[in-house]
Amino acid sequence: QVQLVESGGGLVQAGGSLRLSCAASGRTFSDYAMAWFRQAPGKERDLVGVISRSGVTTYYADSVKGRFTISRENAKNTVYLQMNSLKPEDTAVYYCAGSSTYLRARSQRTCDYWGQGTQVTVSS
Repeated sequence: QVQLVESGGGLVQAGGSLRLSCAASGRTFSDYAMAWFRQAPGKERDLVGVISRSGVTTYYADSVKGRFTISRENAKNTVYLQMNSLKPEDTAVYYCAGSSTYLRARSQRTCDYWGQGTQVTVSS
């Protein structure tokens, strides 16, 4: 089992920045590709981005490309989501998730582990 705990959410004005963290425990963190998803009120949960086990490869949804950056520190068992130039439409609960492969981490149906989520609210 892997336990994931997100932190760093909050209220920010449009144009501002936040950095989310997701701390993992329970198994070897570097064995897992990690992803960030988000779910806005009344909407489905969508993929934000994915990072490979080594951190070399990343993928971003078009809606966040160029504004968000995923990184990881395997020595600290932590994955990050740096969010810049935030927009009101970025308001959502953000979840980190883990899976055994990079491709599986790109779909919520094949992610094996989930955090509890952290709220991000962007005011206009």
